[in-house]
Amino acid sequence: MRVLVAVKRVADANVKVRVKTDGSGVDLANVKMSMNPFDEIALEQAVRLKEADIADEVIAVSCGPTACQETLRTALAMGADRSLLIESGDGIQPLVVAKLLKLAVEREKPQLVLLGKQAIDDDSNQVGQMLAALLDWPQATFASSVQIADDTATVTREVDGGLETVEVALPAVVTADLRLNEPRYVTLPNIMKAKKKPLETVTPASLGLSEMKIHVRTLSVREPQARSAGVRVADVAELLDRLRNEAKVI
Repeated sequence: MRVLVAVKRVADANVKVRVKTDGSGVDLANVKMSMNPFDEIALEQAVRLKEADIADEVIAVSCGPTACQETLRTALAMGADRSLLIESGDGIQPLVVAKLLKLAVEREKPQLVLLGKQAIDDDSNQVGQMLAALLDWPQATFASSVQIADDTATVTREVDGGLETVEVALPAVVTADLRLNEPRYVTLPNIMKAKKKPLETVTPASLGLSEMKIHVRTLSVREPQARSAGVRVADVAELLDRLRNEAKVI
């Protein structure tokens, strides 16, 4: 079985990002970039499937600028066999990403596509669902457990009421949630080995996508309002008065 994993290059989760002074977006100058944490979890799951002799090959795919090669090298160091960069510039939107991944799927013909449920930069939570729709494949989102047997994937997913277990026929699209696994630490020897693994770069046009429309335009970006300091009240009566007249929550 061949597994394709989509990974995205985002600002490191431990870095506090700043909004540009003109409010046009987030300032990424000199900011440490890393693999999207949810995609890292999806990749770890794919590597574990290979280690269990369920998967034969793991392919990491990323869409974006040339700098995404660094993210793909990390994916190779984690255990992916080869990688594919669809060089499409920065700031492409979920629908375009889904279309590009569809073309990559048609090219590589995997039996399972794994990706994070969302990216931590835009929080769209759209690519997995859009990709499944474009491919006309079954999907299982927010996976906290994935079991593969024969031509079926049994996925436990997190829902508002608790946990739901679904079965989907392969090929399928599965998006990873936070509690699916804990990604492994990338060791120096594996980083060195990753330099010898294949990393292919293609363009959207070479895959068959000649036009990438912008469907959503960002009007402005601003930081969240700073929280005011807490205050102490003398008694319950004062607390109720403040909640009623100042906070206006009751």
